[in-house]
Amino acid sequence: MQLETLLNKHFGYSTFRPGQKEVIEKIVEGQDVIALLPTGMGKSLCYQLPGYIFNDPVLVISPLLSLMQDQVDQMKQFGEKRVVALNSFLSNEQKRYAIHFLEQYRFIFISPEMLLQHSVKQKLAQIKLSLIVVDEAHCISQWGFDFRPDYLRIGEVFIQATRPPILALSATATQKVLFDIKQYLQMKEPFEYVHSVDRPNLHYRRVKFHDREDKINWILQHVKDTEGPGIIYVQSRTKAENLSRRLYEQGIQAATYHAGKDTEDRQFIQQQFIDGSLEWIVATNAFGMGVHKQDVRQIIHETLPANVENYMQEVGRAGRDGKDAVAILLYAEGDEQLAEFIATTDLPSEHHVENYQAYLQRQELPIQMYRNGEISETAFRVLDYWMNHVSVHQVKDVLRNMRNDKFVAVRKMMELVRTDHCMRELLVNYFGQTLENRPPNCCENCGIDMKALVKSRQEQKETKNLFEESWQDRIYQLLIGK
Repeated sequence: MQLETLLNKHFGYSTFRPGQKEVIEKIVEGQDVIALLPTGMGKSLCYQLPGYIFNDPVLVISPLLSLMQDQVDQMKQFGEKRVVALNSFLSNEQKRYAIHFLEQYRFIFISPEMLLQHSVKQKLAQIKLSLIVVDEAHCISQWGFDFRPDYLRIGEVFIQATRPPILALSATATQKVLFDIKQYLQMKEPFEYVHSVDRPNLHYRRVKFHDREDKINWILQHVKDTEGPGIIYVQSRTKAENLSRRLYEQGIQAATYHAGKDTEDRQFIQQQFIDGSLEWIVATNAFGMGVHKQDVRQIIHETLPANVENYMQEVGRAGRDGKDAVAILLYAEGDEQLAEFIATTDLPSEHHVENYQAYLQRQELPIQMYRNGEISETAFRVLDYWMNHVSVHQVKDVLRNMRNDKFVAVRKMMELVRTDHCMRELLVNYFGQTLENRPPNCCENCGIDMKALVKSRQEQKETKNLFEESWQDRIYQLLIGK
């Protein structure tokens, strides 16, 4: 049966989007695949359709609870009942049940940390999988070394010679990230499909300030004057809460989203944003991945992102409907130092390495470092991983290189602030690609007319009133029989 026939049968589409068919064909042939497809290009179809072609389960390794839960909920809405997410949303009883009957599911979603639990690894070794998917695979390189080291161990779970094909999915990846994906997933000569990272409907603006507080005042005025929906990224939870409150006091339907909120609150806020009850989200970088909202019109970065990869992932959440959207980067002198501090604050130090050794010499468990408050949980996870994989001398080298890489990444991000050339071209070149065309209103340096891209709040209100009047008039005409 042709793939187009199966596509129409299971999803109701008559044609594939660019890249989807090429990727699925290679998967069906049993080949490992890396697919880089921009946000909104239908990456999930690349494993969902094979799930209906193969008889055995598809395992999807996903970075965030909200992301996997969103995928599961969407599948269930479309009638797929054989889908489960092994995560903390399940009770212990539900988790035991799901693991016991794991082979009966068509799609299994799981985090890297859950994947490495003994009971899960043991069960997976007993069942036959048809496909292993690593969603948001750039996280292997961007999070694995210094945030969630279990990402680096995914490949260890599937080292058997008879393993199924692996599909690594992401929206963006540099050549270094591609190398890390292939190496740590232990992929076998993968087929690579790389779509251009350029999104012509995204337009890049940059605004410079002398004082950081001026940025907050600018945001308050800008949001008051222009339409959303939009996301404002800030560097701290406190700043997110304060800015959200000030927006709300101006009559803007805004809320905060960050890792400090409990799971239910985050889910509720995310759903309100998706259904339009909230117009603006003020967030740390904890928000956005897997949020399927098509009509985000603006992304504002109140502070400098730690690297270009994060920036592209975050601005990519706008304009998924193909309509114009604006990414606005705000900069004040000294933002780069703040970005460097935030990027390196959770890295373990050489002092932590020596402390770890001291615990071992005393025949104590190094985890006591974290329990005694001597190191953060994230830093300990990173330190523990490297102390168990390389020599002490090499660990110190790894940590020094990590810190240096963070500084280099911030300097690369600063090029976007300082450049007098096309911002779009700089971003595309960063990922080793060539810009083919510049759209109208390309960027700050090429020329950008905000009024042509984003409606004023007054225009939005007038359009809404006009629609309501038209609809009320139509109802009246129907009532009088015309």
